[in-house]
Amino acid sequence: MLKTFIRVLGEDVSVFYRYIWLVIIYGVLCGISMTLLVPVITYLFSGETGQALRWLAALLLGLFLCWGLRNAVEQAGVRVGCAILQGARHRLGDHVSRLPVGWFTPQNTALLNHLVTQGTMVVAQLPAHVLTPVIAGIVTPMVLTVVLLVLHWPLGIIALLSLPLLTGVIALTNKLSQRADDAFQSHFAEASQRVVEFSKNQSVLRAFNGSGGSTLWLKRTFELQRQSGSRLIWLSAGSAVLNLWAVQAVFSGLLITSVLWLTGQLDSGLDTSAIIAVIVSFLLASRFIDSLLDVVGYGEVLGSGLSQLDAIRKLFEVEVLPEAETGLKPRDASVELHGVTFCYESGEADVLRNINLTAKPGSMIALIGASGSGKTTLLRLIARFFDVDQGSVSIGGVDVRNLTGEVLAGQVSQIFQESYLFSGSIADNIRIGKPGASDLDVMDIIRQAGLADIVERLPQGVDTQVGEGGACLSGGERQRIAIARALIKDAPILLVDEATAALDAESQAVIASTLANLKGRCTLIVIAHQLSTVAMADQIVVLENGEVAEQGPVDELRESGGKYTQLLDEQRATKGWHITSFEDEAQED
Repeated sequence: MLKTFIRVLGEDVSVFYRYIWLVIIYGVLCGISMTLLVPVITYLFSGETGQALRWLAALLLGLFLCWGLRNAVEQAGVRVGCAILQGARHRLGDHVSRLPVGWFTPQNTALLNHLVTQGTMVVAQLPAHVLTPVIAGIVTPMVLTVVLLVLHWPLGIIALLSLPLLTGVIALTNKLSQRADDAFQSHFAEASQRVVEFSKNQSVLRAFNGSGGSTLWLKRTFELQRQSGSRLIWLSAGSAVLNLWAVQAVFSGLLITSVLWLTGQLDSGLDTSAIIAVIVSFLLASRFIDSLLDVVGYGEVLGSGLSQLDAIRKLFEVEVLPEAETGLKPRDASVELHGVTFCYESGEADVLRNINLTAKPGSMIALIGASGSGKTTLLRLIARFFDVDQGSVSIGGVDVRNLTGEVLAGQVSQIFQESYLFSGSIADNIRIGKPGASDLDVMDIIRQAGLADIVERLPQGVDTQVGEGGACLSGGERQRIAIARALIKDAPILLVDEATAALDAESQAVIASTLANLKGRCTLIVIAHQLSTVAMADQIVVLENGEVAEQGPVDELRESGGKYTQLLDEQRATKGWHITSFEDEAQED
C-alpha cells in the first residue's frame, strides 16, 4: 500500500510522510493522555486531592494538545487527498500514454475510466477521512499495552496477544471483502460501459428490438452487477460482525482477568492500593477496546479503498513500451519483418509464427487471408502497438524498438478498420493528421478521399460538426474522414486495414484510385479483399493460421495454383452469385 501511495503522489510524497508522522504522534499522545488517568484516580482514592489536581491539569493539557494535533492531522490528511486528486490522474495518464496501444481493449478501457473517475476519489478519501482513526486506533492501544504490562502483567499479555490476533482477523475479513469488492467494481465498470453503448447505438438496437431483445444484454449486465453487489453486502456485513466478535472476545478476556484479579485482592484482605490498581487497569482496558472498535468500524471503508489502491497498483505494474533514447532515424521507407513470432497473452497460442517479409520503399504489399489469420496483428506490430516476442520489425533498417515514439509516428500513418472521430468539425478531424494543414491542403485531401460530394451537400461544409465519435455521420462518411486524416499526414509508410469495407462501390473505386496514385510515393501495406486493390500490389502475402502460406508477385501466385488462386476463385464465385425470381425458377423447372 505504501509503495502505491508513493507512486500515486510522486513529488508530493513529502505531504504524505508528514501526515503519517503526525498521525503516529497523535496516536502516541492520545495513549499517554489516557495513562494520566492512573495517577489522577490513584491520588483521588488516596485522598491526596492536591496531587490529583496537578495530574488532572496535566491530563487536561494532554487532551487540549490531542485536540489541536487532531485538527492538524485532519488538515494534513485533506492536503494528501487533494494532492492525490490533483496529481494521481496526471500520473496515471502519463503511465497509460506509454502503454502498448494494443492494451486498450474495451475491458481495460472501462477499468481505466472507472479508476480515473471513482477509484482515485475513493483513494483520496483514505487519508482525508479513514487512515487517521485507523492508524491512531492501532498506535494508541500499543501505548496502553505497555502501561497494562506495568500495572498487571496478565492484562498486558492479553492486550499484547490480541494485537496480532485482531490484525490477522481483520486481514482475513478484508481479503474476503476485497475479492467481492473487486468483482463488484469490475461489474460496475462494465455496466457503465454498457450504458454508454446503449445510449450511443439506439439506431442499431431499435432495428433489432424484437420483443425487448435489444435490452436483454443490458439487463444481464445489471443482473451481474446486482449479484456481485449482494455478495459484497453479505460479505461486508459478515466481516463487520466477525471483527466485532473478535474485539468483544478480547474485551471478555480483559474483563474476566480484571474480575479474577479483583476477587483475589478481596479474598486476601482489603488492600486499597491494589483495588485502585484494578479499577485503573480496567478503565485503561476499556479505552484499549474503544480504540480497537474504531479500527473495526472503518474496516469496510478501508477495505474498499485498499481495493481501489490495489487496482491502481496493478495498472502501474503493466509494462510500458520501452522508449528508445538513441536518436536513430530510418534511412528510407522500407519495412522488414525477420523471424517475427507473437502472442497476445503468455501461455496462449502464437498469433504469428516466424514471419519474414520485406517491403521496399515505395512498393505496395497486399495482405490477404481468412479472418483470424493474423493480418491486423501484423500491421499493429509494424506500428508498434506491441513488441514482438521473437524476431524483429525494422523500418528503414532500424528496429522499431530503437526508434523514439516521435520518429516512429512520423514514419507511419494508419487507416484502421474501425474509424473513430473526435467531437469537432470535419476539418478538425482531418487536421489531426497534420495540425498545420492549410484549407487548400484539407480540400485537396477531401477530394482524394472521395469526400467532396458529401462536404458540398452539408450546410456548413468542412465546418460541419461530426458529434461525439462521429455520431452525426454515417459509417461510410466516418471512414472516409478517417482515410483523409491518414492521407493528409503524408507519412512515408501507410498501413491500411480494410479501408474500403464500409464504403459503397463508387467510394471504393475512389479510394482504390487514391492508393494507386500513392504507389511509388510511399510504402503501402494493405489488408484488402477487393480484387482491384489486390491486383495493383507489387507483392502479395497470403497468411494462414499465423504463418506465411505464400508470397510473391500477383502473376507468379496466380500461375502457381496455390492458396492465392484458391482464395481468388472463391471470391470470384461469390461475386457471381445472383438472385432469381420464383418465376425464373419455375421456368427452369
